[in-house]
Amino acid sequence: MTKYALVNSDSGSPAKWRDEQGKRVTITGGISDEAVSLSGDALVEVPLSVKPLSFELQGRTDVGQEREHNEDNFLVSDLSRAHRGGPDAFGSSVVLGPLGYLCAVCDGMGGAAAGEIASQMAVDVLAEYMANNVPADRAMGRNDIARSLVRAVEEAGFRIFESARADRSRRGMGTTATAAAFVDDTVFFAQVGDSRAYVLRSERLVQVTRDQSLVNQLIEAGQLTEEEAETFEHNNIILQALGTSDHVQVDLTYVDLRAGDRLMLCSDGLSGMVRNEEIRKILLAAETPSAAAQVLIERANGAGGHDNITVVVIFFDGAGLRASSPSDSPLAYRKYLLPEADEMATSVGVSGLMFASTDPGSPGDRLRSTPRMATGVLSAIAIPAPSSEPTPREPLPRSIISLLIASIFALVAALIFSRK
Repeated sequence: MTKYALVNSDSGSPAKWRDEQGKRVTITGGISDEAVSLSGDALVEVPLSVKPLSFELQGRTDVGQEREHNEDNFLVSDLSRAHRGGPDAFGSSVVLGPLGYLCAVCDGMGGAAAGEIASQMAVDVLAEYMANNVPADRAMGRNDIARSLVRAVEEAGFRIFESARADRSRRGMGTTATAAAFVDDTVFFAQVGDSRAYVLRSERLVQVTRDQSLVNQLIEAGQLTEEEAETFEHNNIILQALGTSDHVQVDLTYVDLRAGDRLMLCSDGLSGMVRNEEIRKILLAAETPSAAAQVLIERANGAGGHDNITVVVIFFDGAGLRASSPSDSPLAYRKYLLPEADEMATSVGVSGLMFASTDPGSPGDRLRSTPRMATGVLSAIAIPAPSSEPTPREPLPRSIISLLIASIFALVAALIFSRK
């Protein structure tokens, strides 16, 4: 038997334990309430089947076939060990530490080298903020890491905006951000823009974030069908990006992990070129995250590689997670709302401690967007800039947002009328 001693068991937080060598670990898979209540500061025996959560991951990015430079960036960061890795740094198994883990994909925009700068700033600020904002008086809990994740994304947006305002050569730069963080068996996603997160479970692939894009808004409003969206002229317009405003509205969602889950974050250079069914098959067949990432990028390039391609893949095939069961809630897009007592609730526009869920069903097979989008007031918009590069994105001044939206709706209405 392996022995562990309880460090804390605060309500709403997973129990944090130390092993016989004094190393702090998170155990998420089967310690009974009785064992927790009786352990105190003494070492207690825990079955060997109950182990710290472990996983494998890999991140890769590629310039694609048409772009001259790469405006994408990704982040993988072990917050417990202050270890931030590059593309090939995390090919082996990782044991989750008490401060959690962070990964992200950012897709920059803005012309010249500004998109590269924006996405690099985003991953740098995310890593810095999350590493520097750790509770000093207790173990990291779920609300702690969720709160820090949202604030980190907001901070990144503010710094990019200030940098662009201070340097005329950077005016208009921005970036998407899809970030994931976890300190136990619940992973949180912070979303701004149209990069994506997917989870594969029991051979079913589900997109667990929602694109913040004009095409999704039109579909939600019933003004556009999924088939029409594939060829829609403005399907590259996003409704929000880090850096286009001094404040962003972060969509915070979550997934309760199960043994065998496979998580993927990606930029639209992948999701816009490879259909969901093909992504599902690749993730299912791959023996390692590295193999999955390599094949996914190859497929996107083989389909044309019109944009930069970035992917982070995590396999939760190690110990520490419960097996999925028929009684589990199905995978879905689920919002996580932080407690009303915390001032964070105001900044993300929520009230009360509660969970909200919407099941988008099986992912569609439409490229470049998804038939769902996050609700709420969106503070910025990006449109294609005049350039020889394929479908570049550039932020639009707020003063003409209403005019653009009205024009697009008028265009769609005209198209529908012309077919009658």
